[in-house]
Amino acid sequence: MLKELMNVIKNKGYAIATRPSELNIVGVRNAAAKPNRFDDAIHVFYKRDDGEWIISSFPATTDPGTYWLKQPMNENGTAILCPGQYKDSHRIGVHRGKYQALVQQNPLQVYRDNNRDEVIDYAVGKKHSGIFGINIHRAAVKGVTRYVDIHSAGCQVFADVEDFNIFMSLAQRHKKLYGNNFTYTLLEGV
Repeated sequence: MLKELMNVIKNKGYAIATRPSELNIVGVRNAAAKPNRFDDAIHVFYKRDDGEWIISSFPATTDPGTYWLKQPMNENGTAILCPGQYKDSHRIGVHRGKYQALVQQNPLQVYRDNNRDEVIDYAVGKKHSGIFGINIHRAAVKGVTRYVDIHSAGCQVFADVEDFNIFMSLAQRHKKLYGNNFTYTLLEGV
């Protein structure tokens, strides 16, 4: 999986972090996504001090839950992150005043799904760029969450709290070495 991801990233002209313990955070949206499911993945890879690459892959969603598709927070519709690489887009901060996560700090591009149904409409209308609170966080406080529901209004969300805890420990190490800036890359159907 690592070699395939790196090839896709390179072919798109995106950057790959190569310093030891510097994180590459890559969401992969399932081409056959089903609404309200954790059927995507967040891959985190980095180079160790000895030069060996390490990858961890976690079940996640890169899509909003049906709760927010039917009841958008924004009058223009529910945010769906556009594929791309977003340099220094996130930092360790507090998600919705509750717990540490990666929070958006620089503009991202989203589509807006505004027809209030349970179907995720990708690439609808024009792209919107801005700070929308598209964070990278966990779903429930404990265990593995089965359905996205209220857990994502456009955020990138881990299904399993233990996976998220591993991710955050890697992010803390990255922060100590390189500062509090994280690049996020979203790919489709890799």
